[in-house]
Amino acid sequence: MSAEPRQSVSVPPVSDRSVRPALSADAEVLPGLPRDEGGPHFRDGWEAEVFAIALSLSEAGHFSWSEWSAALSVTIVDAQVGGDPDLGDTYYHHWLAALEGLCRSKGLVLGAEVDRRQQAWREAYERTPHGQAVNLER
Repeated sequence: MSAEPRQSVSVPPVSDRSVRPALSADAEVLPGLPRDEGGPHFRDGWEAEVFAIALSLSEAGHFSWSEWSAALSVTIVDAQVGGDPDLGDTYYHHWLAALEGLCRSKGLVLGAEVDRRQQAWREAYERTPHGQAVNLER
């Protein structure tokens, strides 16, 4: 399976001083972050959205960048222990899982609501013909 080309997506400006250093040194703070000299790269739009949501929630003070980094690290290690071959193609899946877990633990979302939305997406996906856009509305 060949890797899909990555597209460069702009990250919204971040004003929080605690987050900015993490972004400028993200190669050290988040060593698995796919990037080049221009910054982070994403295969799909959802990856950029998860990245931006994590930055925005940290900037808003819902969690520190250190908390985020720790949550992401634990998620990645758990995935590797569970058999993730760590080829880089699951990196943003780990971002999403870490973000969901952190948001649940901080009370930003209710676990039942996340579960309900995941089920709604699963059902919508299963009833959508191949090649069509997934629509949550019936």
